[in-house]
Amino acid sequence: MHWTVEYYRGKDGKEPASDFLESLSTDARAKVFRLIKLLKDYGVLLKEPYTKQIKGKIRELRIKDSQGAVRILYFTFTGKRFILLHGFIKKTDKTPEREIEIAEKRMNDFILREGE
Repeated sequence: MHWTVEYYRGKDGKEPASDFLESLSTDARAKVFRLIKLLKDYGVLLKEPYTKQIKGKIRELRIKDSQGAVRILYFTFTGKRFILLHGFIKKTDKTPEREIEIAEKRMNDFILREGE
């Protein structure tokens, strides 16, 4: 069984990671979707340089593009599911804490609402 990849959906119905992907260039978006396909095929076995552990359950998809270092933060959920939480263009060597906090907040919200 392959893994599934889903977008986090806020209470307002918006999918921030999907909106971020739509804002990327066609080339960058294609690279992200190729990497998402690898994630579906290999699941948790997909490691660096494609993915990296960030903090706790939060991991990142890592894409290099002319726009910069594109990052998609996600986590693994029950039922062989990956939930895409947040996307941004990385401008520094270290992932900004603010970006991680956004992903953690969305992850906690997803877990809380999924459990209902």
